[in-house]
Amino acid sequence: MKISFFSAKPYDRTFFGRLNETFGFEFIFYETHLGPHIVNVVEASDAVCAFVNDKLSAEVLGALANRGVKYIAMRCAGFNNVDLDAARKYGLRVCRVPSYSPEAVAEHALAMMLTLNRKTHKAYNRVREQNFSLNGLMGFNLHGKTIGVVGTGNIGKAFIRLMSGFGCELLAYDLAEDDALKAAGVRYTPLSELYSRADVISLHCPLTEDTKHLINPASLKLMKPGVMIINTSRGGLIDTTAALEGLRSKRIGYLGIDVYEQEEKLFFRDLSQTILDDDAIQLLMSFPNVLVTGHQAFFTAEALEEIASTTLTNLSRLSQGLNPENPAALLV
Repeated sequence: MKISFFSAKPYDRTFFGRLNETFGFEFIFYETHLGPHIVNVVEASDAVCAFVNDKLSAEVLGALANRGVKYIAMRCAGFNNVDLDAARKYGLRVCRVPSYSPEAVAEHALAMMLTLNRKTHKAYNRVREQNFSLNGLMGFNLHGKTIGVVGTGNIGKAFIRLMSGFGCELLAYDLAEDDALKAAGVRYTPLSELYSRADVISLHCPLTEDTKHLINPASLKLMKPGVMIINTSRGGLIDTTAALEGLRSKRIGYLGIDVYEQEEKLFFRDLSQTILDDDAIQLLMSFPNVLVTGHQAFFTAEALEEIASTTLTNLSRLSQGLNPENPAALLV
């Protein structure tokens, strides 16, 4: 099987190359993201392996099918960038990695929360300049605070396990409530109650039509002044314009985002020698109470190994006429 990788980085070559010793596939790597501008480079490939910011529209999927591609393997959990109806129309099988080291993302969400709260990033820069003043570095105890978790899938559950050790009250919202979490003391509430009671809100749900812009002007009005919002899920969960206004009005006291609504033009690239043509991200980063990381929550050795293993196993099984071992991995 020949597989064309898009949005490929050096670590993709390393981890997929290492795992491929078992499978013996042929790889071709493209650093560019997948979209109409590049789809015609795919030749004699059985599969395309794509990532979070690749564009698998009806136009792209149709072109891939015409060029003989049979399988689309998403090396991520999210698939909001894939036109699944078009994939069905063109007879393409689509798979993903529904779960890979949920602890990696949960731990990054916690790291962002602690960094924003205790301002360790600012303290690090200060002491390097021999400034040991504590002015402006005051934080708050997480113990006793109310943490709202939106989405209690594998990552949300991992995050809740971490937060339970801090002695927090844990509120959750999900369409499917988890009995084990409830037995452990997590209380499911309507979103409106979670918004109004939580001191910290962490987003761990997929991006769908129903969840797009969960954080919006109306929901922000329900929140406590000075609320902390953490997003390690998908950028589209937050209305960027509303977030900026929430920061200006001090409704949002802290904002930590590992994802961004318009990230496809920015993230996973070195733009240090360029001028960013994105006023919103520039403005966000100008706030002292905003922490931005470049979609790195998943980025651990354990997660990358699991992504590579699951992706290649999915493709191997599909090529043999079998479905992936995990039913949630098969989208079409």
